Amino acid sequence: MSGTLRVEIVGVEALDATDIALWHAMLAGNPELASPYFHPDFTRIAARVSPHAAVAVFRRGNRTIGFFPHQRRGSSIQPLAAPMNDYHGVIALRGEAPSLEEVASVMNATRLNVGAWVGTATAGEPRETLLVTMPEGYADWYAERRQTWGKYYKDKERARRSLETELGEVRVELGIKDPAMLDHLIDLKRAQYRRTGRHDVFACGWTQQLLRDLMAGASDGFGGSLAAMWAGGKLTAVEYSLHAGGHYHFWFPAYEPRLSRCSPGILLTLDTMRLASEQGYRVFDFGFGGEGYKKYFCDTSQVVREAFVQRPGFRAAVTEAVAGVMATADPDRAEKLKISVRRRWSAIEACETNRIDRVKGALGAVGAALNKVTCKAPAPIAAALDPQ
Repeated sequence: MSGTLRVEIVGVEALDATDIALWHAMLAGNPELASPYFHPDFTRIAARVSPHAAVAVFRRGNRTIGFFPHQRRGSSIQPLAAPMNDYHGVIALRGEAPSLEEVASVMNATRLNVGAWVGTATAGEPRETLLVTMPEGYADWYAERRQTWGKYYKDKERARRSLETELGEVRVELGIKDPAMLDHLIDLKRAQYRRTGRHDVFACGWTQQLLRDLMAGASDGFGGSLAAMWAGGKLTAVEYSLHAGGHYHFWFPAYEPRLSRCSPGILLTLDTMRLASEQGYRVFDFGFGGEGYKKYFCDTSQVVREAFVQRPGFRAAVTEAVAGVMATADPDRAEKLKISVRRRWSAIEACETNRIDRVKGALGAVGAALNKVTCKAPAPIAAALDPQ
């Protein structure tokens, strides 16, 4: 690539029709950017609610080679809508995007925190996201999965029969835009955060509004919506998802804990895939691994990068100091706990726009990490928001 890399930081509203057309052309020419998070409407909607939003426009010579939607939190640069942004990077044609390190340098970033960077990077560590691909549709995919994981899927078929026997006929609906149902889902999610001691990403307010606006502002095949399952008229599971083109991204699931033995979350996922495939969706994104059920569904993966590119300073020193304490207390778990602190800290920075709230959250993150070292893990809690 010829020419010095230059950057101009603009408000999203400054992008004109030519810029948006180029953005769409870049998406069409780069299959790695198939996720709905790269769609220009995600940037347009998120920029209205996320404080300090902007787009970095990268140029070489007279050519615009890429766009990076982002937000600033103090001296930190993050992908736009973090921590609600599950994929991010520079929107560019394949092979033309600047690397993560080049982005940090040309944007003069004190810190650039990314959790799922798509593109070239040497900093940080690789992570995998898990996906289902079904080029021939749901029936062929399910037949293959049932043959590979026969016991698992037979068990889910029995669970469906049990649910119908206990409550009545099962019904699933996609594309729901009901604000009250979304509010119910958010309430359940916040309750889970309180039980598990995780930072409440919805407490700041703008993240809730993001989900509402994505649901209300759907256009051109892009948007957010709810899928829900009822049994005998009773709501048993609901999930908020984001979609664009043929790509369907599962996002926030919830189910009725009392019915966990009937696997309502899994049944909703299966029916969502079946019905969405009939609408033309061919890729279903389950995000990062970790939950055991995903191995029974997913047949491919995408490698992304988690990285913290930062100059030396107070935050780096604090993180390393905490890591040193953890290493002394529990050498075997020190690295995992350090990563946990950084992830939680990044989420807090992203959510909280007030400096005092960020400091409080950061201290809480350190305390939570140290508690993991000094205390025994609590008894398992039934997660009311993950599929069973």
